This record gives sequence, structure tokens and C-alpha cells, in this order.
Amino acid sequence: MAALGVALPASAFAGNFKTDAYLTAGERVKMGPVCVFSKHLQFLDYEEMADTAAEIGFDGVDIPVRPQGHVLPENVERDLPIAIQAVERAGLSVPMITTAISDADDEKTAAILETAAALGVKYYRPYWFAYDFDKGVIPSLDMWRKRVEKLSELNEKFGMEASYQNHAGTHIGAAVWDSWYMLKDRKSPAFGIQFDIRHAVVEGGRGWPVTLQLIAPFINTLVIKDFYWGKVDGEWQLVNVPVGEGMVDFDSYFKLIGDLGVSGPVSMHFEYPMTDKPEETMSKDEIKPQVMRKMKKDLDQLRLYLKGVKRS
Repeated sequence: MAALGVALPASAFAGNFKTDAYLTAGERVKMGPVCVFSKHLQFLDYEEMADTAAEIGFDGVDIPVRPQGHVLPENVERDLPIAIQAVERAGLSVPMITTAISDADDEKTAAILETAAALGVKYYRPYWFAYDFDKGVIPSLDMWRKRVEKLSELNEKFGMEASYQNHAGTHIGAAVWDSWYMLKDRKSPAFGIQFDIRHAVVEGGRGWPVTLQLIAPFINTLVIKDFYWGKVDGEWQLVNVPVGEGMVDFDSYFKLIGDLGVSGPVSMHFEYPMTDKPEETMSKDEIKPQVMRKMKKDLDQLRLYLKGVKRS
């Protein structure tokens, strides 16, 4: 890390929240099952992926059902039941999936939602919505509000809820307030937000507590990961790191999450390097122990935060 640059201390982004004021998970922070995003275990088949997730200590799995995902959309009716059955045999659940859905009228959308709902999945992450900068910011949001209404109607039909991620960049949701604008007059709770604190800090700096409070009523799932800004080859870049080693002030975050009464399933992402050399040069047996070790470290750290214990 020293070679890449020195990260600002997390306390610089803590706002006025006291890190020693929040209670234990059972008293205030009530999260749903903590899931591994199986994008990071796609080098394993469904059975081994599920057994590995259970061995690490996860409660569930967030399965990507999208192009190049663990389950391909065109094979969803055949393969998603197989994947979920493997997860359930390992004693875990699948409360959410990640998709490329953005249009209720797409021929694959209904098949994915109907199949997932029949298997007990409650939430899905849709694809990111793009601004049409020729039309302008607000007209783009108004256009997507109409599409969200159509998706919500389809979600209600199958008993599903969309969970739109605030992803850093120039898509809708990066600024967070734009998702609020898009959903503030929603007619159905079947379209909500997957709040990603890493991306919120990237885009919001010290202002993330404000946008979190704004969007809190719409949050139905959460994402956990960490980062810092560092100089790489003389240029400022986002450097993804294990939970607790970056700029995200998880102490303040979980205090505020608890105060706001936010809850829901959690998806853990692992965007930093998981192996000591490129995975394409390694065998599965070489990759697996390194990935498991790092995932367990992050999961253990998250459990400490949820219990109100200071980082180790």
C-alpha cells in the first residue's frame, strides 16, 4: 500500500458520528443473510461453489444471472434451479441474484424473474441505467422513471423486488440523489436500492451520510467492499482493498445504518486482487485456497463490525 500512495484516514470521512455509540447487531444493526457474490467463485462449478461458500462461513450466495455470469440468461430455466439446489444442499440461501435486466419488455426478463421467484429468490439487481446527455439529466431520469414503473409491475406479478445499485461513474445512481429522484414518487415498493457504501464514498466523499439518509427508505439490499485513492504510476486511481483497510468508515456507516433502521441481505464483493499472480496462469487448486483465505478475512472483519467491535 505504501508504494501505491497513502490513504487518508477513515476518520476524515466520519462526519459527526461517534464510532463508539452504536450497539450490537442484535440490538440495533439487523442485517439479513451475508452472501458472497459468486462472480468471484466462477472458477468453480455450482456444487463446489456452494460448498466453498459454506466452508468460508457465508449465509448465502448472490448468483450472477447475466451474460458471462455463473448462470447464463438463455439457460436460466435449466441452470438456476441446479445452482440454487446446490446452494441449499450446502445449508445456505439465495435471497438475491444479479442480472442485466433493464427493460420489462426484453424477452429474457420475464423468464429470469419467473424462474427466480419460483425458487424463492426475493431480490434482483438490474443493470445500470444510462443518461441520455443529449436530452439532459432530468429528462433522462423522467424517461427511466417510466421504465421503472413497468419493471415494478412485472416485479409485482412475480413477487420480486428490484434492487438498483449506486455504482460509481456516470450512470444513474452514482450521485445517489438521482436514484431518489427516480423513485421518490414510485407507486410500488417492488423497485428499491442496493446501497453500496464503497461507491457512495467514492462519489460522495464526506457527504455520503447525507445521501444515505436521503435514500434509506428505498434500500432493500446492501453491498460491502472497500477502497482508497492512491497514486499508481504517478496517477490518482481507485485502489480496491480488503474490508477495513480503506477509506470507508464502517464504524460510522453501521451506526447510521442502525439509526435509520436499514436492513436486508448483504452481498460481499471482492474487487481487489485475490491471488498472488494472474488467475489465468493458475490451476483451480492453486486459486481456491488463496481466494478462500481472503474472503474469510473480509467476512470475519464484517462480522466484527456488525457486532460493534473495533477493527482488528
